[in-house]
Amino acid sequence: MKVSPSLLSADFAHLAEELEFINASDADMLHLDVMDGVFVPNISFGFPVMKYVNKHCQKPLDVHLMIVEPQKFVAEVKDCGAEIMTVHYEACVHLNRVIQQIHDAGMKAGVSINPATPVCLLKDILQDVDLVLLMSVNPGFGGQKFISGTIEKVKELRQLIAVTGSKAIIEVDGGVNAETGAKLAEAGVDMVVAGNYVFKSEDRTAAIASLKKL
Repeated sequence: MKVSPSLLSADFAHLAEELEFINASDADMLHLDVMDGVFVPNISFGFPVMKYVNKHCQKPLDVHLMIVEPQKFVAEVKDCGAEIMTVHYEACVHLNRVIQQIHDAGMKAGVSINPATPVCLLKDILQDVDLVLLMSVNPGFGGQKFISGTIEKVKELRQLIAVTGSKAIIEVDGGVNAETGAKLAEAGVDMVVAGNYVFKSEDRTAAIASLKKL
């Protein structure tokens, strides 16, 4: 299992030290949750912070835009060093066009869906994306309880990926810990986003290791 710790749960008063920890860890990527207070009921951080993170983080950046009209910011996200730019199905009227913009900018493209959005709606976009991010909590805040129905959504998505011949990997974000991570791994998830489970743990290294071995 690949692990992408969520910067949202880090201590921003000691951001440099938090990034040093990530650099020294076995984490595969660093997940950046960008929130606008419109698409989700919270505001996180923007491009100045992302540029700082890119300057000091040695891990690939996994950028998740929980914002309206994400197509307006493709160039800015690229300039912040993102390897993957993920946008929400619910936020994009012309999703194919946005995915193409992301690819044209030289990034991998991901699409995310909220807990209440059915997996079947992704059928016509799956062959065009590199990653599908299933939200296992309602986006906007860290520390929420894992929505158990996500397990069945993962299985359904895994089947849909096989049927369509897509090469997209499956990522899950929200309420991930050793227990829920094990269930996700069994269902076919490739990578998990872990916020509080990593950054609030007494042994962060062990927390990451417990997920990577799943």
